[in-house]
Amino acid sequence: MLFESFNYGQQSFENRIAMAPMTRSRTSQPGDVPNDMMATYYKQRANAGLIITEGAPISAVGRGYSMTPGIYTQAHIDGWNKVTEAVHSAGSKVFVQLWHVGRRSHETIAGEQPVSASAVKDPDQVFGPLPEGGFGMVETDMPRALSEQDIQDTIADFVQAAKNAMEAGFDGVEIHAAHGYLIDQFMRMASNQRTDQYGGSQENRMRFMLETVEAVAKEIGSDKVAIRVSPHVIEGYAEEDPEIIELTLKALAKLAPMNLAYVHFSENISRYVEAPESFRQQVREVYPNPIMVAGKLTKETAQQLLDKQYADLVAFGTPYVTNPDLVQRFKNNWPLTEFDADARLTLYGGNDKGYIDYPEYQQAQIQTQAQPA
Repeated sequence: MLFESFNYGQQSFENRIAMAPMTRSRTSQPGDVPNDMMATYYKQRANAGLIITEGAPISAVGRGYSMTPGIYTQAHIDGWNKVTEAVHSAGSKVFVQLWHVGRRSHETIAGEQPVSASAVKDPDQVFGPLPEGGFGMVETDMPRALSEQDIQDTIADFVQAAKNAMEAGFDGVEIHAAHGYLIDQFMRMASNQRTDQYGGSQENRMRFMLETVEAVAKEIGSDKVAIRVSPHVIEGYAEEDPEIIELTLKALAKLAPMNLAYVHFSENISRYVEAPESFRQQVREVYPNPIMVAGKLTKETAQQLLDKQYADLVAFGTPYVTNPDLVQRFKNNWPLTEFDADARLTLYGGNDKGYIDYPEYQQAQIQTQAQPA
């Protein structure tokens, strides 16, 4: 099933393999604009049925990491258009991930005090400008709580970013509601201590997420909208949330009638607990529409998820860093280039080294054979 096409609504993917979103920090400066090198990077990997781009901040205050490509200026739109044209020319589809980091930021990155569901800071570091010059890991700032008007303005930013994505030629958008970022901060008890309609009960804590998804879907069409969640990942928090699984299942039941392109579960990264099979069964009971799963999958474990109908699409992250021709390698049972320590060193920032210089398997074989003994 990995290599079968997948159709849902107006979307049609050549296979069920997706390239997962991964921050690579290669934008042109100033302005954090997508560039030709990024277009080459994504085109090289357009053997996936669907490419999901690295997170694109929907606004300046939504930015938490330097050198990440935005989706809120005309320059961003024009830059992303190079990417979408390149991916489409290679026969794949591409969604942009809409990103607001919330409290996981610093004033020097966001341009103002970071925002969150509540004024609650958790010890954390992000990639930003250093006082002595250059870039590195900096401690996050104390956030301020969004007012109810701020929340409406933020939803409007998500909608505008989705409209910008359509102008840039994307096939859809994936709303980032995972990994301890803004929407996730509203859903979890430790970061949401509000007493208004956006805090307290589980229904209130999922309200911001549901209103955002509904508003974006109304603007560009629900089959062009996806959402990423990570209920089993404990990134950005001191400890596991005792209600996040129950809240997620309730939220999925409310998302089901919207007929989204897919719901994307991010798993097995950072600090996490394993997603049990019982959870996958509960998800299928409340959510009959397309499901994507990502998180240290292999060809074999991905196929198992499809066979059991726990997932309709499977996403691969770091294997796509070092294996631009991942689908062909899977099809032909060719070995994968390992994502090793050297690959990690070039993951964020830099030039084309460790970015667009990984050869396809057949190219690598030719290069090896051409080398003198």
